[in-house]
Amino acid sequence: MLLKKFLHYLNPMNLFKRSSENINLRMMHGVNKISILLFLFCLLVMLYRYLT
Repeated sequence: MLLKKFLHYLNPMNLFKRSSENINLRMMHGVNKISILLFLFCLLVMLYRYLT
């Protein structure tokens, strides 16, 4: 259930969806999505370095 919500949040199709939220809240969600993706990318890089 939690993973399904997380994947829906990071879905690129939802990134450009218009909503009734104000611009500040939409920008905050955009920054949060970018930081989560960078965190996951860094975890992958660290795992790769650990395994090689």
